Amino acid sequence: MTRLFVAAWPTAAVSERLADMPRPSEPGVRWVPPGNRHITLRFIGDGDRDEITDRLAAATLPRVTATLGPAVELLGRRLLVIPVDGLDPLAAAIGAATSGIGQEEQRRFRGHLTIARLAGGARPSLTGHRLHDEFEITEIALVASGLHADGATYTTLDRFATM
Repeated sequence: MTRLFVAAWPTAAVSERLADMPRPSEPGVRWVPPGNRHITLRFIGDGDRDEITDRLAAATLPRVTATLGPAVELLGRRLLVIPVDGLDPLAAAIGAATSGIGQEEQRRFRGHLTIARLAGGARPSLTGHRLHDEFEITEIALVASGLHADGATYTTLDRFATM
């Protein structure tokens, strides 16, 4: 089964700055490869690609500015993330356009960019690392996720401009 989600990819400049962040080798911390860093705007799970594509193509997707920071934090017990603000209007438009397809979210949208996955109660030293960056989201992507023993692979299936 292909897992689908709608995401925004950081710009090349932001990706370069994220690549400059420390990535210490610590027990229970598995760093997300730089090419996999994204902001999930809607997790769909199993869904019909053509229907999702048609709905997103017909939607009005507002252009927003993603604001990263102010610091790296834990999200639950399993994720090390950079909070991302400014995305609510875009996430709401995507949610409305794809309503009734795939897995419906049970909790309120919380923008974040995952930088590491945690196991065994890991407490990474990067928690609290200060970071601030901004970028305009000019497009979103429908992405397929393949899960493997050594991590996930992501394939962009379609892109949609924001306005």
